[in-house]
Amino acid sequence: MMVDGVEDEEKWLAAGIAGLQQNAFYMHRALDSNNLRDALKYSAQMLSELRTSKLSPQKYYQLYMRAFDELRKLEMFFKEETRRGCSIIDLYELVQHAGNILPRLYLLCTVGSVYIKSKEAPAKDVLKDLVEMCRGIQHPVRGLFLRSYLSQISRDKLPDIGSEYEGDADTVNDAMEFVLQNFTEMNKLWVRMQHQGPAREKDKREKERSELRDLVGKNLHVLSQIEGVDLDMYKETVLPRVLEQVVNCKDEIAQCYLMDCIIQVFPDEYHLQTLEILLGAFPQLQPSVDIKTVLSRLMERLSNYFLQVEAFSKLNNAIGKVIEAQADMPILGAVTLYSSLLTFTLHVHPDRLDYADQVLGACVKKLSGEGKLEDNRATKQIVALLSAPLDKYNDIVTVLKLSNYPSVMEYVDSETNKVMAMVIIQSIMKNNTQISTADKVGALFELIKGLIRDLDGAAHDQVDEDDFKEEQNSVARLIQMLQNDDTEEMFKIICTVRKHILTGGPKRLPFTVPPLVFSSLKLVRQLQGPEENPFGEEGSTTPKKVFQLLNQTIETLYGVPAPELALRLYLQCAEAANDSDLEPVAYEFFTQAYILYEEEISDSRAQVTAIHLIIGTLQRMHVFGVENRDTLTHKATGYSAKLLKKPDQCRAVYACSHLFWVDDQDNMKDGERVLLCLKRALRIANAAQQMSNATRGSTGSVTLFVEILNKYLYFFEKGNTQINAAAIQSLIELITAEMQSESNSPDPAADAFFASTLRYIQFQKQKGGAVGEKYEPIKV
Repeated sequence: MMVDGVEDEEKWLAAGIAGLQQNAFYMHRALDSNNLRDALKYSAQMLSELRTSKLSPQKYYQLYMRAFDELRKLEMFFKEETRRGCSIIDLYELVQHAGNILPRLYLLCTVGSVYIKSKEAPAKDVLKDLVEMCRGIQHPVRGLFLRSYLSQISRDKLPDIGSEYEGDADTVNDAMEFVLQNFTEMNKLWVRMQHQGPAREKDKREKERSELRDLVGKNLHVLSQIEGVDLDMYKETVLPRVLEQVVNCKDEIAQCYLMDCIIQVFPDEYHLQTLEILLGAFPQLQPSVDIKTVLSRLMERLSNYFLQVEAFSKLNNAIGKVIEAQADMPILGAVTLYSSLLTFTLHVHPDRLDYADQVLGACVKKLSGEGKLEDNRATKQIVALLSAPLDKYNDIVTVLKLSNYPSVMEYVDSETNKVMAMVIIQSIMKNNTQISTADKVGALFELIKGLIRDLDGAAHDQVDEDDFKEEQNSVARLIQMLQNDDTEEMFKIICTVRKHILTGGPKRLPFTVPPLVFSSLKLVRQLQGPEENPFGEEGSTTPKKVFQLLNQTIETLYGVPAPELALRLYLQCAEAANDSDLEPVAYEFFTQAYILYEEEISDSRAQVTAIHLIIGTLQRMHVFGVENRDTLTHKATGYSAKLLKKPDQCRAVYACSHLFWVDDQDNMKDGERVLLCLKRALRIANAAQQMSNATRGSTGSVTLFVEILNKYLYFFEKGNTQINAAAIQSLIELITAEMQSESNSPDPAADAFFASTLRYIQFQKQKGGAVGEKYEPIKV
């Protein structure tokens, strides 16, 4: 059906053009022979083709443009006729005898153009006559094109100031009145199109109307070009009359387009001085009008100029009235309006935080009772609304002064809350924003709570694991950025962060507890400064107080469970307590680490890692007395000997040798116990070889023996008298014999390791002096 309709229309258009061209041919012949009567006859027949109702506006436009070109030629002929002595007044009368009204009015407008140029009558009288006469065509499309023709032929003949057609003092009013009247009649015709035809063709009619809208809008452009229409006239007459027509037509398409036209064609200065009048029309528009887009454009234009009037309160009031008047306005529309107003406010009044907060407050009021937003587009607008202050100020501290900012975030779902929280954190990172009080930290963490804890009962299994890790790593980085040189305030910040992150559930704690622990340890180092009062005032922050908080914080990882992480953090705290000379505190942290090791860490690989961490940390401790150190060392060596795999046992036991020999502490050098550890390691290595032989038929690698040899050499160089050249010599011979054994499995890496060790001994022997003398007895 549609294809047939298009084909039919093409046929009708072709037929119309053919008829128009045929009559134009005869008209030209009459013009060439100066035959006025035939010229009028054939021009009227030519213009009769425009009486068709079969063409769409687009096709009708093509036909109209052909007729328009011919009318230009006819107008030139009429000018020549008047020069040859034909009375323009008689001509004006003569064309009104055309049989059909549409051709008659086109001809009347054409002669009218020549009549005004002749100045035989005031332009205002001719224009008034023409605009009144055109009322004779009430068919929407035919009437719109006729009036568009009238507008085109008259725009350079208006009795404007400075125009050759300017008359007495009121002629500008006449020019304005003519354009306004033509605009009003065109708008009525345009709106009438919507109500002609069956309901099922509504979409088609709307499309056709959109194609014709510029015909109506050109009148407003003409109005804006009239020199004599100054600010007072615009304010007193033009704007009220245009707005009256816009409001009274009660048509969504017309209202939306014409309001946008007003904003675009008239100067910004006019808008600034008539803002209340213009804004007063918005609440009276149809509920379906896309007010947000129109208002946004107005604010966009005004924001680029210095404001000589108090625009914010007027815009704010107008938007409030629009939302109040349109009770059924979708939440998307309201939020978009507030988003535009906020962008405008931040641009024009960046220093007025109270204005920005008012906008947010109004938005909260509109959102109240809505529950969480489910419309994705509305949610995007909320994100735009909340992002605007961040983009403007680049400072979350300033944004936190907006009391209504957190309230707006309450209306977005947990996913959007997380998106917004990430935007906030990225802003802080990018601008290196310092948030240095506990109150601000509390407000910030309340703002980003979507990342801190589960909202709306959202389950973890719905979250992408990589996204979750990225979010939590961002929170961890944020925690590390929180800093205040005032130790009292820093302790309050730590307590505030702790309160928030402990609500995060077991999945988040492994990400958020470590940065909090390290921030707390940084505070401990601050408290160790030279100005610290060792006695402290009552209630003041001390290292001991921070360590107590740390102990309680790390305990929360038990429920995750994350015993390996907790153990690492306990050892970090023990080292910090060591630097603070707090032996009982350091001992307590070690005790906690040992309990975790015994009760929670069962995986053999995790045990190996934990043992080496314990040994490494314990080696660096200087705060312990003999009894406490012996207890802890004994435990560590005991754990080492009980590891599941023999090679792991061996390596852990020889690592324990360092616990009995600390370079910079003479009271911690026990050569005998070092030797005992190394001999024990040798026994375990030997047992490992025998087990390998029993199960695989070969003794396996000699790597463990070479590693122990290197430990012997280390302590030999350090001056441990229990480790002598003979012991080293016998160990070298043992390794050589093992390597030559038939049951030994070839191991190039172990061979290279041993060869390298022997080269080192040779190198030391060649050094000469005390070192060379020491190594001389060893034969390699």
